[in-house]
Amino acid sequence: MQILFIFLKSLFLILFLIFIIFIIFYLERKFLRWFGKEKGSEKKEILEIFQVISDFLKLLFKKEIFPEKRDKVLYLFAPLISVIFSFTPFALIPIGKKPLIQDMNISLLFVILILSLSIYGIIFAGISSGSKYALIGSLRASLNFLTLQIPLILSIIGIIIQAESFSLREILEKQKVPYIFPQFLGFLVFFISSLAYLKRTPFDFSVAEFEIAGGYKAEYSGTKYAFFLLSEYAEILFISSLITILYLGKNNFFSFLLKTFMIIFIFFWIRASLPRIKFEHFIKFSWKYLIPLSFLNLIIVSIFKTIK
Repeated sequence: MQILFIFLKSLFLILFLIFIIFIIFYLERKFLRWFGKEKGSEKKEILEIFQVISDFLKLLFKKEIFPEKRDKVLYLFAPLISVIFSFTPFALIPIGKKPLIQDMNISLLFVILILSLSIYGIIFAGISSGSKYALIGSLRASLNFLTLQIPLILSIIGIIIQAESFSLREILEKQKVPYIFPQFLGFLVFFISSLAYLKRTPFDFSVAEFEIAGGYKAEYSGTKYAFFLLSEYAEILFISSLITILYLGKNNFFSFLLKTFMIIFIFFWIRASLPRIKFEHFIKFSWKYLIPLSFLNLIIVSIFKTIK
């Protein structure tokens, strides 16, 4: 009976997340159009919402084109792996005093594990497509991931030291003062690394359409492309939720959504404002600035924790 309850609860969570992702996708289109001062569609707002849904349904029922030189097994499972790893960590997200699905004393470690494994969907997509553009895109994404993972994890370690816990729920409960104030340096490193993890502008060089024709997704179409798109926006929602939990203090349901959408709005704003940089520039930036700053944040937190 308990297994059935968890299954139904998980199914409801997935449907709710897909609904939120549709809203995020719609808001991003609206914001980018407004930011670029484009008139866009002359349809009424309610019809424009249905346009987003129709675009997604079109991808699901669109005829798929398969590359001849593909690896059939990896080509099929790559988008599924991306979707699984992008939706799984939501089960541990605490809103208020309870997680959405399951509580774990080491939930933050589990989140780090999921963030580390999520790159495999991109790698499998690149090497299985039989295309040099997809392969270059996956190689760029892998190199970018190895570079950003160090400052990302170091900034999380600063949170663990201050909260003295690996539990997301306990970290949230112990924030009498939001951790963004004592660990603003760590927050800055985490936020920039998150942009690179999400492959968002200005770090979207793994899908650069003008250079490598869409990168690791170049040979995907129809339902499989929709799965990649769904996983990307699920990751945006999850990372924004994680930033809210780690740095922005205690929440009820509505304040949690408000803070999360505020972070998502900043992601939209950066995409509309900044140009794409070269991937080697980000690697130099990470090793010269992000990693030293994350170590500095770790030292400062450790000193203040020892004194206290």
